[in-house]
Amino acid sequence: MTTTYQMFIETIVPNNQLIVSRTDLHGIITYANDTFAEISGYKVEELIGQPHNIVRHPDMPKSIFKEIWESVTQEQKWQGYVKNLRKDGGYYWVYAEISGVYKGNQLIEYKSMRSPIDNEIKIAMQKRYDELRTNEEGQSRVVLYLKNEHIRKIQKLSREEGRSEDSIIDDFLEDALF
Repeated sequence: MTTTYQMFIETIVPNNQLIVSRTDLHGIITYANDTFAEISGYKVEELIGQPHNIVRHPDMPKSIFKEIWESVTQEQKWQGYVKNLRKDGGYYWVYAEISGVYKGNQLIEYKSMRSPIDNEIKIAMQKRYDELRTNEEGQSRVVLYLKNEHIRKIQKLSREEGRSEDSIIDDFLEDALF
């Protein structure tokens, strides 16, 4: 449950910048350029050793990441649009190209190069990804205003039960609706 305005703030990738990263074959970041760190809100040292999905935005459909992994594990390049999550809860859109890195004929890691995209493409991709999540995952994005006292109660339950705030809300809705 995000209760900050930051989730609505987009960081624009400058036109003259290229975001570059590399991962091992399991998706753990082994290299991140300064642009990746700056745009994502992390320090390079914070990114190295983390799974690349540290920047996975919840708006991204699972099927897109399945498609990415199927492509790269079959030694094919994947190209497409990705909405990423910043450390502060904001987001940024990129055009990504992901492919294998080879030493001799041996696949040793993956590289990803990401560049900025136009607003029209962002809007079209957000609509497409919302539709995919609705149709494939049975989930829709919702902005909801709750009373502060309710938020505090949900946060308290989350701590006490060791569950996410979202799962607590899901249980409340399940009980109330069914």
